Amino acid sequence: MRRLLVPRSIRDAMVARARASAPEETCGILAGTLADGQRRVEAHHSVENVADRPRSRYEFDPREQLERLEAVEAAGHEVVGFYHSHPRGPAEPSATDAALATWPDRSYVVVSLGDDDEHALAGETPEGASVTAWRWTGRAFEREALGVVDSA
Repeated sequence: MRRLLVPRSIRDAMVARARASAPEETCGILAGTLADGQRRVEAHHSVENVADRPRSRYEFDPREQLERLEAVEAAGHEVVGFYHSHPRGPAEPSATDAALATWPDRSYVVVSLGDDDEHALAGETPEGASVTAWRWTGRAFEREALGVVDSA
């Protein structure tokens, strides 16, 4: 099984951003290295969600996305994948996520705050956030192992 390694600090930052953005979805780019079926995240770049329905989908601001992609390249990193949140949904890609996925062989991380509206809107869930990783094959999402490491 392919594996995505994410530093604890980056995982925590994605969860914090998801909580701060609730009830709207948040999104961003994951940068790092790709080697031998293992992906290692070394940086994350938040991107403004400009979707017409930001409570149930995400769309990168095109100009900001280009700026972030240029920053990834300038740092000598590769695009490892992307992340977005599901403020009140499961920690798995939705049918909409699959229909809009465009980067084959990249990781898509989903940060779920759960389905409890009261807690999700307050930025917390009774059990805490769930973070999962999925690889887009070009046709479907496949689950990836997610390893949380102590440093980048």
